[in-house]
Amino acid sequence: MRRLAQVLERYAPHDGRFELRRPGVFALRWSRPSHAPVHVTQRPALCLVAQGGKLMMLGNEMFAYDAARMLVFSVDLPVTAQVTTASPKAPYLGFKLEFDPRRVAELATRVPPDRSPIPASTRGMYVGHTSEAMVDAVTRLLLAMGQESDTDLYAPLIIDEILIRLLRSPVGGRVAQIGNAESRLHRIATAINWLREHYAQPTSVDELARLVHMSVSSFHQHFKTVTSMSPVQYQKVMRLHEARRLMLFHDREAADAARMVGYLSASQFSREYARFFGQAPMRDVALLRAESATVAPPVRKPS
Repeated sequence: MRRLAQVLERYAPHDGRFELRRPGVFALRWSRPSHAPVHVTQRPALCLVAQGGKLMMLGNEMFAYDAARMLVFSVDLPVTAQVTTASPKAPYLGFKLEFDPRRVAELATRVPPDRSPIPASTRGMYVGHTSEAMVDAVTRLLLAMGQESDTDLYAPLIIDEILIRLLRSPVGGRVAQIGNAESRLHRIATAINWLREHYAQPTSVDELARLVHMSVSSFHQHFKTVTSMSPVQYQKVMRLHEARRLMLFHDREAADAARMVGYLSASQFSREYARFFGQAPMRDVALLRAESATVAPPVRKPS
């Protein structure tokens, strides 16, 4: 784990998130605990910590992980993240690998399932123990990112190894469902993808259930089981996240952002935004900009 931390520090020389030579592979570093939770939408991925600790919140549920525990996402989820253990001398150092569902599906057909008990939780995210073999594979993947030729040659093989190790772990059954078109998880993921792409459009639970070939009652139940939210609540969260992005990165006024994400009432948008993020829209954006100004600008990835 110390070796993994050393390699991550090379790719994350200051606070921030760094995408490496391979798309979907990230190194993360934070030198202090989060002042406030950060709202993000997380794609299906493996998250590993080499140093420090982090807390993920899905609705009212909390998922803590550190160097002893890894976090796995099986669907796109709007979560709240907070670094809990970090300091300038011992910064939080993390790794993230986003999954390719098609590759997961291909490997799942060739990997015998693990016989360990399946985790009781049916959420779209879960915590499991980090193994020495997984840490070794992630370290080798990061080392392969040092040279472009190594990245092209070795990275796909090591990523396959990481996926196989996940498929053979106690959470393997859940990971396999990511690419299984017949699984309930895959159907819920299809509905989630539709909501993410059409968040500004009016929709109904009936339409989404028909889209994924499920009864309305079964769809609603399984959607809430996986995401902790109803489909309508999920769409609202997507709208608020997108509005925040438009204001923060595209300098949109609150009323413009509200309209672009599907709100008919600017006052309703402001109320729901403040209830969700804790601040009125423009004040929230101003605070985010002030905080980001304290972080050094990105540097080139080391070779």
